[in-house]
Amino acid sequence: MRILVTGGAGFIGSALVRHLIRNTEHEVLNLDKLTYAGNLESLSSIASDTRYEFVQADIVDQATVSALLERFQPQAIMHLAAESHVDRSIDGPSDFIQTNIVGTYSLLEATRAYWQALPAAEKSAFRFHHISTDEVYGDLHGVDDLFTETTPYAPSSPYSASKAASDHLVRAWQRTYGLPVLVTNCSNNYGPFHFPEKLIPLVILNALAGKPLPVYGNGLQVRDWLFVEDHARALLKVVTEGVVGETYNIGGHNEQKNIDVVRGICQLLEELAPRKPEGVQHYADLITFVQDRPGHDLRYAIDASKIERELGWVPQETFASGLRKTVQWYLDNLEWCQRVQDGSYQGQRLGFTDFKDLIA
Repeated sequence: MRILVTGGAGFIGSALVRHLIRNTEHEVLNLDKLTYAGNLESLSSIASDTRYEFVQADIVDQATVSALLERFQPQAIMHLAAESHVDRSIDGPSDFIQTNIVGTYSLLEATRAYWQALPAAEKSAFRFHHISTDEVYGDLHGVDDLFTETTPYAPSSPYSASKAASDHLVRAWQRTYGLPVLVTNCSNNYGPFHFPEKLIPLVILNALAGKPLPVYGNGLQVRDWLFVEDHARALLKVVTEGVVGETYNIGGHNEQKNIDVVRGICQLLEELAPRKPEGVQHYADLITFVQDRPGHDLRYAIDASKIERELGWVPQETFASGLRKTVQWYLDNLEWCQRVQDGSYQGQRLGFTDFKDLIA
């Protein structure tokens, strides 16, 4: 197939593009705005492949997207372009509204016009796959509850609210216009090339630098962790085998408390990077509890039984194996990390200062 991937220079998007080029015969057009978190270095291993093309563009720019659709003639669109960091959405919700809601609307409208003009056979085979998050479901209160595909939406942050809105738009375009859509909602991703504002890479890099390892609140927040390469395999399954109009939850079956994730990283670093920064006896000594994030959800956990039952996908990585691979990748790619940290993000805390000033 010819597949248009939006946001293909981001963390999950680049993992998907690498998987498509390395493990399939599909052609890929990667459309990415290249915001602070977009990084073409994540795609250097496949950038010269003749089946891959990159175009820098904004999904809000409907005319440009329409022209790309007309030229590339995709048989599927996999929509990952999004602002994705909760703390940044607290600091500045506007970008999240613009990209995640307005951008998705613009992409849907460009896609609808393109799709409606296709010959009948190509029209029925076309797929629009919208990639979303489990955060749209809000907070799990019950100890044994899991998010299913029918869990009511209850987003808590500007980020999750913007993703919930985009999910609703995608489903409305199917119901109203007949656009053949698929929706997936995933749990917390981790793995190589993860932008270091997120918990796991931030802890790894802070520990190596002898800096505090910030843990929000008491660290008992629970997340279901999904290795990004497992996620890429699941996304390909859905776009090629999923049923139009269906939603598939994608999770790693790896619930972990945040504090246990941080301690696990420290234990791996003791083994894999025993030469510590000056003054550090044990990496775990750097753990520092800080004031919690405003509106922080206590627990997310995915019931991924539908995608296993209907499409045969299960994660290949346990959290232990995936975390080891991730820590080792960062140790082997510190130059990549340094270039990111010298650029748009130096490890500072986001999503907190303005709120604190407001209630002071």
